[in-house]
Amino acid sequence: MSAAPPGPEGTPPGAPQVQTLACPHCGAPLTVRSMGRAVTIVCDRCHSILDAKDPQLRILQRFEAATGDEVPSIPLGSRGKWRGAVYEAIGFQARSMEVDGITYSWREYLLFSPYKGFRYLTEYNGHWNDCSVITALPEVHANAAGVMTARYLGKTYKHFQTCTATTTFVLGEFPWRVTVDDATEVTDYVAPPYVLSSETAGSETTWTLGEYVNGADIWKAFGLAGLAPTPVGIYENQPSQLRVSAGQTWFAFAGLATAIFVIFTVNQLYSQREEVFREAYRFSPSSTEASFVTPVFELKGRTSSVEVKTDADVSNQWIYLDYALIDDDTGQAYDFGREITYYSGADSDGPWQEGSQHDRVVLPSIPPGHYYLRVEPEADATLGIIGYTVTVTRDVPVLGVYFLALAAILLPALLISWRTYNFEQMRWAESDHPMKSIGGDE
Repeated sequence: MSAAPPGPEGTPPGAPQVQTLACPHCGAPLTVRSMGRAVTIVCDRCHSILDAKDPQLRILQRFEAATGDEVPSIPLGSRGKWRGAVYEAIGFQARSMEVDGITYSWREYLLFSPYKGFRYLTEYNGHWNDCSVITALPEVHANAAGVMTARYLGKTYKHFQTCTATTTFVLGEFPWRVTVDDATEVTDYVAPPYVLSSETAGSETTWTLGEYVNGADIWKAFGLAGLAPTPVGIYENQPSQLRVSAGQTWFAFAGLATAIFVIFTVNQLYSQREEVFREAYRFSPSSTEASFVTPVFELKGRTSSVEVKTDADVSNQWIYLDYALIDDDTGQAYDFGREITYYSGADSDGPWQEGSQHDRVVLPSIPPGHYYLRVEPEADATLGIIGYTVTVTRDVPVLGVYFLALAAILLPALLISWRTYNFEQMRWAESDHPMKSIGGDE
């Protein structure tokens, strides 16, 4: 598009060239800002819709049919730098559609730049889109799920909804013929943050491409007072606030899980599983002095895990052992207690058993050195002598650490997937086919 000629002396280059006319209905002055490109003009006093191409400004629609309580959030005449150019708001219209007896309304603001031409902003419940007309024709077809899609510039857009949009209020000037009660068939295809829309009136179809934008950016660009309205709900092409997609999250999870598996495998292969102590004991519950310490044993090599295994000869009874692994050189103690319980029998349902005669506990990160165990057993005083064996093994694999690591990376992946799914559910709930669109093949 060629550049606009310089304005009058003292007028910045690119400033809209305006023309002042008078409304033939009420006599109010009219300002035409789009340099002769206007097709219709709406008087901001009486709201009569006028034919801008008629030298007499023929009235196309009387104000009685055009009145309303709509107040543009971007006042006509507002100027701001948007998309790298200075635009002026020259037209405003409110439109609505009816679905299942419910009327949904949105607003559209026509912007004009003498260098860039026309574009417009749409707003619904605080959600804004920056839109411009495209000249290339998208390819429309049905995907594998039976949902219509449109492909434009290498991107595939899923059909969101088709409706009849009716103009309910207009103000300002437009480069096309517009009247209240105009009705067009509108079809939206989405690929967040973009929306591809077609409008069909009679035999003419116009395609536009919109991009979701923040209301705060519009308020800043046009110097509007107050704050932009807070968006309500999820809009059809609103992008998710999550920085990563569910697919990216699961890809990262697979990579981390593989790394954990490799580390676990290497640990399994190179763990020494060195037995450093084994001793059998007999405990009498009636004994008054049951506590004792074992001989000193050595943990060699690097800092590693230590397994303490207890095998007890219990049957329909229990034994509790209060352990402490103590460093003979420093006195550092690692206290832990273990209970071994085993019961069995038979009833009307057949034989049963619960508990186990074997127990193991793994202490992580025990430094090398000379150690001994302090053992204090307890049991039911009415029971007989209980035999048990204590085995200490160093450098054994700690399986629980790897399961915790997997859980730690799995939880965020599940949370992000749930939030993504919930976000898409809310988005597509407003579409013509919510269940078919989610995850449909393109």
